[in-house]
Amino acid sequence: MKNFIKTTLLLLSIIVSYPLYADSVPTTLMYHRVLSAGQPCPELLIDAKVSSEYTAEGLLLTGNEGFVRLDKYYSLGERMIRYHVKLSGDATAIFQSDTGDFKVRVNMTDQTLSVATNPAVWKKVDFLNVDHEYLIEIYHEYQKNVVQIIDVYTGDAEQIVLVNDGAGGHGVGVVNSGFYVGAQHDYYCFGLEGGSSLLVKQISVIAGACDLTLLMYGDSITEGEGYYPTKDFPTVWTQLIMNAVKGKALGSGRGGCQIAQVLERIKNELPYVKAKYVMVTIGTNGGNTEDNLSQLVEYIVAQGSIPILNNIPANESGSHIAANEMIAKVREKYNIKGCKFDLATSLLHDGKEVDKSTMYHEDYSFGQIYHHPNVKGSRLMYVRSLIDVPEIYE
Repeated sequence: MKNFIKTTLLLLSIIVSYPLYADSVPTTLMYHRVLSAGQPCPELLIDAKVSSEYTAEGLLLTGNEGFVRLDKYYSLGERMIRYHVKLSGDATAIFQSDTGDFKVRVNMTDQTLSVATNPAVWKKVDFLNVDHEYLIEIYHEYQKNVVQIIDVYTGDAEQIVLVNDGAGGHGVGVVNSGFYVGAQHDYYCFGLEGGSSLLVKQISVIAGACDLTLLMYGDSITEGEGYYPTKDFPTVWTQLIMNAVKGKALGSGRGGCQIAQVLERIKNELPYVKAKYVMVTIGTNGGNTEDNLSQLVEYIVAQGSIPILNNIPANESGSHIAANEMIAKVREKYNIKGCKFDLATSLLHDGKEVDKSTMYHEDYSFGQIYHHPNVKGSRLMYVRSLIDVPEIYE
């Protein structure tokens, strides 16, 4: 009874401390803005190099340097940005991620739509007309990326579909030749690369689903689409879990991130799509503290969701041991569950020395890395979820 009262008081304090969004309606529309003069848009950060002005019709770019960035951090595995634009007859417009890992160009002079892969992939778009307006849609679906241009006046459309094919490991650990497409990290950007003008009338960011049973957050371990070979991608632990969940599920992984970045993007995603359970696997790259783990758990609860805080898998440096001790402490503090992925990926199933057979081998000049689960490791992590959080499959 004492523990029950303690937990109830704790949850009440969380509700008082954080704004509730539990009564709002789940939606796939995470962001939408019609651009025009007289309506400030502070979340659009305009580079000092960009020549631009807000007009009655939208944001007009006339300079060929710099970018405009939507200052909203997204990493949902299924998401799309849609731009409503009008281009001058000599324009080359570019739409990209702020890291430059994914770039789309619309060239009015050559009448082409292209993606800057190596080699570049492009299509002829014969219906481009200087007098017409267009929707530019850039969709990310885990390993698949779709770019589409639609004529607003005629309905004519053309698209490019690309699939990221990971190498598995690195150096001597490579298991696949691969094809790098990019994952659209982290902020959406656009600019006028050449020509007279680009007019942006509307911007929308749309999730692949809402009203979820499960939403999964983490770093590159959660973002398996970046390193998994396409032929093995259905066996990634996140895919195994999401496919086994009876309701809708999405992942939101970002390689190299820490808990601060998880908290930043969860605020742009979770309040809109909503999820019964929010599963977090973070700490491989350091940065965890009891305070920020607590803040993350409290924010998830404030959204009306049930947090699941997982142990991170075992790795070659042994850094997971201290990280998981802290994670376990926070779980106990809030009386929440988590998957013990360190047990599934350790040699003696004790959470200590990594079982290298469960990880891709990454051979770098600075050392040998074993911390990205391979097919075997992913299978064992999925099995562990059946033991530790069976309720997500109900």
